[in-house]
Amino acid sequence: MSNALRLRATSCAAALPGVTQPAYDRDRITVGVVHLGPGAFHRAHQAFYFDQLLAKDPRWAICAVSLKSPGVRDALEPQDGLYTLAQLDEETTFRIIGSIVEVLVAPEDPPAVFARLAAPMTRMVTLTVTEKGYCLSSEGGLDESHPDIVHDLAHPREPISAIGYLVEGLRRRFLVGLPPYAVVACDNLADNGWRLKAAVTAFASKIDPELAAWIEAEGRFPRTMVDSITPATDDALRDRVLTATGLSDAWPIQREAFTQWVIEDVLGPDAPDLAGVGVTLTDDVRGFERAKLRLLNGVHSTLAYTGILRGHETVFEAVSDPVLAKLAHDLMVEDITPTLTAPRGLDLQAYGEAILKRFRNPEIRHLLAQIAWDGSQKLPFRILGTLREALEAGRPIERLAVPLAAWMRFVRLRVSTGEKIVDPLADTLVSVAAACTGVAKTDVSAFLALGSVFPAALATNPIFVSAVEKAYAELGES
Repeated sequence: MSNALRLRATSCAAALPGVTQPAYDRDRITVGVVHLGPGAFHRAHQAFYFDQLLAKDPRWAICAVSLKSPGVRDALEPQDGLYTLAQLDEETTFRIIGSIVEVLVAPEDPPAVFARLAAPMTRMVTLTVTEKGYCLSSEGGLDESHPDIVHDLAHPREPISAIGYLVEGLRRRFLVGLPPYAVVACDNLADNGWRLKAAVTAFASKIDPELAAWIEAEGRFPRTMVDSITPATDDALRDRVLTATGLSDAWPIQREAFTQWVIEDVLGPDAPDLAGVGVTLTDDVRGFERAKLRLLNGVHSTLAYTGILRGHETVFEAVSDPVLAKLAHDLMVEDITPTLTAPRGLDLQAYGEAILKRFRNPEIRHLLAQIAWDGSQKLPFRILGTLREALEAGRPIERLAVPLAAWMRFVRLRVSTGEKIVDPLADTLVSVAAACTGVAKTDVSAFLALGSVFPAALATNPIFVSAVEKAYAELGES
């Protein structure tokens, strides 16, 4: 099939049977969304939701803006913005996404980006620029020493950062009396919308206090949560898409079938009907974040460390191990769920079952080693909060101690085999692990002395220490 048709508007209809096509006339849709940072996750996630929405409301097509690289534009422009989304499940499905109708490269054509941001039809700007793209300081505010922010404050009409583009777009709307667009951050950063609004307002205050006051009063920056595993595109996916669709696609996207988008319900009356296409609108984003952090991420970390110790490489392999499958289920149902209060719109039992089903998806090769990175930073948020609450409530903590002990064993294993530790505390962890002897009491004590990981009140709690020592010893015997 080397001479297969390239995916584009004129060839789209030639796709093989079973491929889902855009359910709308692309010649009759208009841009209502500007997206900054159109990487794989955006095209697998937000663009997928807007693709469904366009079948009901033609006003919400996307102008995608790459802030640095022309790679997405170069791949999608010959395809008229079309690409294939492979949804990986027991039965993989293929869908041609048509919601992106324009791709701009900001450094090549800033006026075109400004025109889109200032257009009356643009009512939402979404972002997937990674946490670094928010240019925040360690305290969480705008990092005025960041090179991009230094540049943009000196040259506010010629921005290079996401913050700079957002402010310049809002400034142009302010000058002509247009309402501000809603700014929807879609990166996994706690209180992302609130932090972004604070950074944007702080930036604006440096160049125009009146503009800053308008953004503060009128701007809508909802907090959000997004979730869907999106493996990287490779030649194997391109070949698979070619076989399934009959069309050659330069940059198809793949993700698990599960997808979640939670948005704080402050978008206002002129917002798109995202709830109608499966988005959760809520007044408690933190409740969803907490459930994800503890049920999904906490169990993920547990499977990572225990799975590696039992010789597994992927989440699928780990959860296929009966011992670890039972540990994950019991941890989720008996230890973590009781610490959560379900926000409106979330069924904790169903959510937990969905997570376990995701872990059992054979089409997703999620490496345990990757999940195991940065354990010193992740475990305090993913496990210790749950464990501390369980202690305070007088509930058992034996299972909750397992991921902590498994992490200690994992670090010691990596050091003993000379493998690299990927962690901000790598040097310290190597020193601690090198001094370990395998005796639970002394080894655990050395790890618990890491004050940046284990709070003193917890590290000196005899019930906690005993539980970790017991789990550590048992993991050494297994």
